[in-house]
Amino acid sequence: MDCIFCKIANKQMGALLHEDDQVVAFDDMTPQAPHHVLVIPKRHIATINDTTTADETLLGHMIAVAKNIAQQRSLDADGYRLVFNCNHQGGQAVYHIHLHFLAGRQMHWPPG
Repeated sequence: MDCIFCKIANKQMGALLHEDDQVVAFDDMTPQAPHHVLVIPKRHIATINDTTTADETLLGHMIAVAKNIAQQRSLDADGYRLVFNCNHQGGQAVYHIHLHFLAGRQMHWPPG
């Protein structure tokens, strides 16, 4: 499989901001906000539709890691956005689930 996020998770490319036994986090290569971090599982899961109830703890852990990054960067008080995109119409470009952490500017609703 030629998945760029699997390569990042396996430390074949890119610099990591966070790593533990389940996930890694790194700065997005095409940031959409002053702070744009991706949190991904080390295990390849193509889309949110491919998760199961067994992945609920993993998904919660991804959110907790993003919250910790917000605290470490002192962005938690001003606020941030967390987003999962799913499939083409949901805006997913890389088919390895990833949680977007966006901060450092005013977010608008509804998103585009």
